[in-house]
Amino acid sequence: NVGTGKDISIKQLAEKIANAVNLNVDIRDPSKPDGTPRKLLDISRLSNLGWNPLISLEDGIKETTNLSIRSKNEKLRN
Repeated sequence: NVGTGKDISIKQLAEKIANAVNLNVDIRDPSKPDGTPRKLLDISRLSNLGWNPLISLEDGIKETTNLSIRSKNEKLRN
């Protein structure tokens, strides 16, 4: 996992994941107000070599959650 070089807050990321699995929750923890608010990976060195992400964050979340759900359903069938 390298990242995309696009800034997103931890809350926004958690909301995207919750939406991908149809989970309606309030994403916050008032007991940890000073946690890491953002994660941004610097991909400039890779970009300078011609690398660009092939999968968007949204598509990656969707593919990962679908794979997890399929795997769980397969285990339940066996």
